[in-house]
Amino acid sequence: MPQQSLPTHARVVIVGGGVMGVGLAYHLAHEGWGGDTVLLEKAELTSGSTWHAAGQITHSTSSFGLGKCVDYNIGLYSGKLEAETEQAVTWHGCGSFRLAYTEDEMDWLRHTLSVGTALGFNIELVGPEQIAELHPFYNLEGVLGALHTPDDGHVDPTNVTMAMAAGARQKGVRIFRHTRATNITQAPNGEWVVETEKGTITCEHVVNAGGTYARQMGEWSGLQLPMTSMTHHYFVTEPVPEFQSLDRELPVIRDDRKVSGYIRMEQKRGLIGIYEKANPNAVWIDECPWDYENWLFDADYDRVMPWLEESLNRMPIFANLGIQREVHGAISHPPDGNPLIGPAPGVRNYWCCCGTQIGIGWGPGLARELARWIVHGAADISMREFDPRRFGAYATKDWQVVKAKEDYCLRHEIPFPHFNRLAGRPVKPSPLYDRLKEKGAVFEEVYGHERPRWFARGIEQRDYYGFGRTPVHDMVATECAAVRTAAGIMDISAFTKVEVSGPDASALLDRLTANRLPQKVGGIALTHMLNRRGRIELETTVVKLEQDRYYLVCAAFFEQRLLDHLAAHRGTAEITIRTLSTDWAALALNGPRARDILAACTDADLSNARFKWLTAQQITVAGHSLWAMRMSYAGELGWELHIPRDHALAVYDALWAAGEGHGLTDYGSFSMNALRMEKAFKGASELTNEVTLAEADVLRFARTDKEYLGRDKTLNTGNLPWVCAYLEIEPDGRFDGNGGEAVRLHGKVIGSTASVAYGHTVGKILAFAYVKPQVNLPGTEVEVIIAGQPRKGRILGAPAYDPDNARPRADLQAEPVQ
Repeated sequence: MPQQSLPTHARVVIVGGGVMGVGLAYHLAHEGWGGDTVLLEKAELTSGSTWHAAGQITHSTSSFGLGKCVDYNIGLYSGKLEAETEQAVTWHGCGSFRLAYTEDEMDWLRHTLSVGTALGFNIELVGPEQIAELHPFYNLEGVLGALHTPDDGHVDPTNVTMAMAAGARQKGVRIFRHTRATNITQAPNGEWVVETEKGTITCEHVVNAGGTYARQMGEWSGLQLPMTSMTHHYFVTEPVPEFQSLDRELPVIRDDRKVSGYIRMEQKRGLIGIYEKANPNAVWIDECPWDYENWLFDADYDRVMPWLEESLNRMPIFANLGIQREVHGAISHPPDGNPLIGPAPGVRNYWCCCGTQIGIGWGPGLARELARWIVHGAADISMREFDPRRFGAYATKDWQVVKAKEDYCLRHEIPFPHFNRLAGRPVKPSPLYDRLKEKGAVFEEVYGHERPRWFARGIEQRDYYGFGRTPVHDMVATECAAVRTAAGIMDISAFTKVEVSGPDASALLDRLTANRLPQKVGGIALTHMLNRRGRIELETTVVKLEQDRYYLVCAAFFEQRLLDHLAAHRGTAEITIRTLSTDWAALALNGPRARDILAACTDADLSNARFKWLTAQQITVAGHSLWAMRMSYAGELGWELHIPRDHALAVYDALWAAGEGHGLTDYGSFSMNALRMEKAFKGASELTNEVTLAEADVLRFARTDKEYLGRDKTLNTGNLPWVCAYLEIEPDGRFDGNGGEAVRLHGKVIGSTASVAYGHTVGKILAFAYVKPQVNLPGTEVEVIIAGQPRKGRILGAPAYDPDNARPRADLQAEPVQ
């Protein structure tokens, strides 16, 4: 049957026919856009990275969002897709084990067990005896335990992609094979023009699902999409005699420490996959050749030999067998290992569905969320860790390669909470970077900026990481105590800082923000920008600098999201948008002695009568003009000082000199997080695209007397599926939790934690958790599963610290906390 001719117009054009592109086509069709969607593939479907994938998928993930995706994918592969399309999928539901040899690895498995419990997975922690019962051939020497996920398995990558293609076609999607796209440009009216070898097609939405070609495809449109092709080996052995009489398939073994990869059955053969931890191989750095289909590289045994030898030690029944098949193919790796799923930065209706290193395991679930984002304006899971706009212009090609190699080597390492990836840094150090580094600052990277996490005092970096408490706990306690009893100063230059000015600035911001804008010059408002589903795009502080000039401050990783949101809705508004994130620095000065310290450096009147809480003034500090904003994320008397970059170090030095006699201490983001949890201030983990303002329990920041984007949906408080609760948890002195843990009531899971931190001032573990609304009553006792064990928890009705919020408003000096 001849292939249909290429249409001239479509609503959506997807470029790329691997599991990601086809998965998106399938899910767009299920969201009702099948007849409006066209998919283009330069060769045959799956002929890029998809066809050579090993095809495994596991519930063993400590990422809450990815957990939702893999659970959906396993359900799709294990029955739903084949029943719908009558196309063979070849699902092998053999289950899997993830092994642990050390206590750190066991802690990782315990945390993953907690997350899996919250998600309702069939998951358990087992000992070597139980592993041996289901997998008698694996050498378990040194193994302490394993996470057993019985519903896991593997699937034929080509079959599952073809089945989704059949399902997409059944609902009207048109798929064109052997139709290579050669350019993608945006027309003056905003539509996208996709040029191909067989004609040109114009569309409202274009999707880059180009796999190893995705980065160079982005360059056609002037986009920098950070990812690098890295090569990965797996090997298939000759038939294994011991497998011939088995009446069941052995579970997949994930051995991160010894093998740095996975071992499973491939029919009656063995399959060994390796992510070597040294000398990773990047290819096609400039571009992937267009004529490469079903391409494999020659095996590089020297590179993988230490781990291949150990795999034979772990599976002795493979030791005398030959290698029948070598698979050495390229896979995309973004700088942080997470896929690029969502809008491309700086343009409208160009979507990324690429950069996925585990396409079979993660792909369809992520594609479903992207389809919902495209069609409805928001996904149903938090997309923060996948949003392509989490990277900025600093993500140059050379930097991408450095970070991709780092990510490859970390693929089978323990994903410690807050693990600090150090390769390719610093990129955007603040003007205080060298000074703070001399004082022991341990930095984290946020949107390219270097921000202090804490200040180390005599411990090595290897001691920083763990799922339980580390020496960092005591350092954070010291910093928190200083802020509560004297004063603390923090470099917050990483915050996004954007100025919006012009005759239409007030009108534009008013229709994009749920709260009332500040009415007077110097006024400050905390507000949220929503999407058309009424869900949270971002939280921002708005300061009115002049009658038609506003200053917006939000988290660093929302910079491009904020700029895109303003651009998407500005229409013909007469406004000017200036990004000041790098040009301006910022300091937070908090604590009972904050006024005394700042007063020593300025002639400004800092009293309540002349400098009220939640107001801003332009003042001079140490001879330099800056904007001082009286607010405090720590919940103390305090100011944020926003300063032209060149003057920031002088201002910091002056404040430090004035504060030494008052007990001024440097503090970092870990202390900031603990302090905000004591005050029950919600952060980025709570305020996501998954929730409305009502669900996040921040409806007090929404006005009912004005119109704004998403208003009706966010004000709809009927039948909420969940609500954000604030609770305290019984400490055990070792594990405080890391977010994603299951919350239970009478033995039944009723929610999960979003943020967890130890409140050093109040001596309690504090958490935000999304739970069923009927549970969110002060005094309700619950269980929280931390490190695999239940702990007593209790819903709180007020902040654990300063519930009346008296301290930030203080005029006469409040008594320091003892």
